[in-house]
Amino acid sequence: MNDHRRKPRRNLDRVVEVQDTMTDAVIGHLGNLSETGMLIQAEQGLIDDALYQFRFVLIDQAGGRRAYEVGAHHLWSEPAAIPGRIWIGFRFIDVSPDDSTHLRQWVEADATAH
Repeated sequence: MNDHRRKPRRNLDRVVEVQDTMTDAVIGHLGNLSETGMLIQAEQGLIDDALYQFRFVLIDQAGGRRAYEVGAHHLWSEPAAIPGRIWIGFRFIDVSPDDSTHLRQWVEADATAH
């Protein structure tokens, strides 16, 4: 299968929780991530076409932790293969330039690790 996304994505090799910063609730965990969007696996659906503010923490190759806060637009959702789970796709609409640079480097580090 050919992947025609505009930006490369990196699959996660560990559980990374995604927190809604407005409610402080964990809404799910990352499935994959790019500098422009993310896929989350959640236990319950979110409002279609809504805007959200999320926080998550990534660990770089050196073991450093960095927290990211992003504004995201809910694009789509569909049931996951695991009963009671939902895949939800988001496009980032607000990421600081510094965070965007670090996200791109984090995604690209996966490609150079293979």
